[in-house]
Amino acid sequence: MKKFQFLNFLILSAALLLSSCGTVKNVAYLQNSDSINFDNSRFLYDARIMPKDQITISVNTTNAEASQPFNLLLQNAYQQGRTISSGAGGTLMPYLVDNQGFINFPIVGKLHVGGLTKNEAEKLVTEKIRPYMAETENPVVTVTMASYSVSVLGEVARPGSFQVSREKITILEALAQAGDLTIYGVRDRVKLIREDATGKKQIVTLNLNDANIVNSPYYYLQQNDVVYVEPNNVKAQNSKVGQTTTLWFSATSILISLTSLLYNILK
Repeated sequence: MKKFQFLNFLILSAALLLSSCGTVKNVAYLQNSDSINFDNSRFLYDARIMPKDQITISVNTTNAEASQPFNLLLQNAYQQGRTISSGAGGTLMPYLVDNQGFINFPIVGKLHVGGLTKNEAEKLVTEKIRPYMAETENPVVTVTMASYSVSVLGEVARPGSFQVSREKITILEALAQAGDLTIYGVRDRVKLIREDATGKKQIVTLNLNDANIVNSPYYYLQQNDVVYVEPNNVKAQNSKVGQTTTLWFSATSILISLTSLLYNILK
């Protein structure tokens, strides 16, 4: 009878433990979307070039010889032990933006591109190369960011760094790239770590449960941003329970062994 009561106690305890773990608050994103004014979100985000970014610059003209001096190409099929795909004229060599925001552009010399958007950088390059071309030429300049990436860490399904090909990504899209938050992720205290063009760091706390996040200046991620999702109390408690249980079983096993040994000796 006592064994039966003890078994019932264990089953009830396990049920209560599972029910407490299954009660998860604040899981849904954008919970108050019906009451939010989205007028402030009506803008198109443009990424800005930062120090240590890598950018490629392509110049095209009707006369191919006119643009040739302004296109730095990788002519070799192999560079640094890896294969580089090349077109008819070779692959464009990326420019590394220095800490002051400058690149060294052919013929023209140093150009300050730090802090500029893609369109602003294209206009700057176009203005600088026009004096070196015939008046009839209308050069087409294309600037592309070659090193736009963000990182997602913590309680997500697939943590890691992700390359952004279209130079624009929201925090929700970055979390989707990482396989979304696990059930243990704290959705109202997501940390965003950011470094600006001057090297200043900041940590911002974002609430994914609040639909107002789409109006936040941190809704769109900048290159090299780091998103960290911290674990909730349930995950922390489970971790402690796991460690305590392991120690308890180890101690019990030792006591049983000692008791058995003493019993055999004194028998």
